[in-house]
Amino acid sequence: MKTLMYERILDYAIICEIEANEYYLAIAEKAKDASVKQLFTELAADELSHKKSLEACLETTAKQCDMLLFAKPVDYKISETVEKPEISADMKFVDAVALAMKNEQESMDMYNAMAASSHGPEQKQMFEALATMEGVHKARLEDIYNNSAYPEVW
Repeated sequence: MKTLMYERILDYAIICEIEANEYYLAIAEKAKDASVKQLFTELAADELSHKKSLEACLETTAKQCDMLLFAKPVDYKISETVEKPEISADMKFVDAVALAMKNEQESMDMYNAMAASSHGPEQKQMFEALATMEGVHKARLEDIYNNSAYPEVW
């Protein structure tokens, strides 16, 4: 992949991580429930960490960037069965998790669509790696959601 294309993809991914960080911080700031506030503060920190990792990738080549090497998580597709809740200061923890889970699913779907319309195998591989990164987030949130939404199972 040409260096310019590699940089553009990573620049776009960095912007997405910044926007996600700001979004999660805004929700954390408005949330009244301490557990919702904590969850979104942690998610914001995760997004900031991913931004820093992507910035580090800009200093190397796609083939040398370890950050883009993710094991594909198991996708139980829990997010696909849940409606995206509205943001509110009184949001319940389980709804906050559902919201974050849906956001990660949307990011994953966006990168998968970009991979499907890529013009070359390296570009496709880059978008697939970014989709997998979002899939790891989604899987973590689905696990939290499953344990929160269905406590009677545990």
